[in-house]
Amino acid sequence: MVIVTTPRTNGGPDQRPGGPTLEVPRYRSGRGRPRWVSIPLRFLVPALLVVVWWIGSATGAIPEEILAGPPKVWTAFAELYQTGQLLDFSIASFKRAALGVLFGVVIGLVLGVISGLSSLGEELVDSTMQITRAVPFLALVPLFIAWFGIDETFKVLLIAVATVAPMYAYTYLGVRNVDRKMVEAARSFGLTGSRLVFEVILPSALPGVLMALRICLSISITGLIAAEQVGTREGIGYLVTLAQEYNRTDYMVLCVVLYAVLGLIFDGAVRIIERFSMPWRGQVAAR
Repeated sequence: MVIVTTPRTNGGPDQRPGGPTLEVPRYRSGRGRPRWVSIPLRFLVPALLVVVWWIGSATGAIPEEILAGPPKVWTAFAELYQTGQLLDFSIASFKRAALGVLFGVVIGLVLGVISGLSSLGEELVDSTMQITRAVPFLALVPLFIAWFGIDETFKVLLIAVATVAPMYAYTYLGVRNVDRKMVEAARSFGLTGSRLVFEVILPSALPGVLMALRICLSISITGLIAAEQVGTREGIGYLVTLAQEYNRTDYMVLCVVLYAVLGLIFDGAVRIIERFSMPWRGQVAAR
């Protein structure tokens, strides 16, 4: 039985005598909250944690010997800023992390594409990358020191090794999950070789690649902390070492804040890339 309905000009339900009642579906807009509401919500929980921390330090519930309060951390920040060390140390750490992530991401991306495109590439690359992924990169610190010394090469390579495995894994899965019908359609239009990879396969795998980039940037902070604990005269890790030697909890907390800020900068960069490269993707499934 076919039910024939006639649309109503006023958008109301079709209520025929003796027939089914059909209601016009409600349109759900894809627009989210206004930006002036969304941005404060992102910082609400961190702000509450800072308030609790401040109150606990002011009332003595959190001893200063265990965790310095926000006023002392701010004083330590002002001291380092006035001497110029804060900017120099932050730039040094940022350069190490950026170079390590660059090398690790490029190598992992290339190997992931090679392994995901062909069975021969998977046979040649995947087993080695799985071994690399299974070995904790922190276990390689003594070997890297013996091979490359304690200069910048050791630090950059350690961060690169830490980030290459996540980029490879997510790129491999992204390439393998590309719809085969879309690839065949692209080939029927004459796209082959590098054009097929850069114009069809990589754009389709872009969500997985960007997720891998976000994970790699987070792991790079861990690699940076490990790398800057050895043979460093500048950087946030060197500041952590000094704080441990002199038992300055205010400097220790300041270093944690600096690492958090560095992570926020990396995450913000990935969000900007996502916004411009995938404008069609919504932020959440349901609002």
